[in-house]
Amino acid sequence: MITANDKLRHPWKDAVNLVLGVWLALSPTVLAYVHEDIPAINATVVGVVIAVLATAALLSFARWEEWLYAALGIWLIASPFLLGYPSHMELINQIVVGLLVCGLALWSALAKL
Repeated sequence: MITANDKLRHPWKDAVNLVLGVWLALSPTVLAYVHEDIPAINATVVGVVIAVLATAALLSFARWEEWLYAALGIWLIASPFLLGYPSHMELINQIVVGLLVCGLALWSALAKL
């Protein structure tokens, strides 16, 4: 079980996920692919979900959040191929963010087993 003390010692993982979520939500505008509907909507929605989850994780002490991060990371890795992204910019961005989110999630989850 994750304790408040564990969270206070290792809040950086949730803080990194918060930054990654905000980046992902803003990336369609920053990387200029906002005109491509499916990749932009996917990045914005998943980015907001990751940012909200990270904010909640910074405030609460739940174990389930790592597995939700992992699922979101896997979705980000798979979604460019499943949704047929037309350009490499959004494909690379979402795969890199997905790998980072999923990697941090699995690291946190497996460290607590």
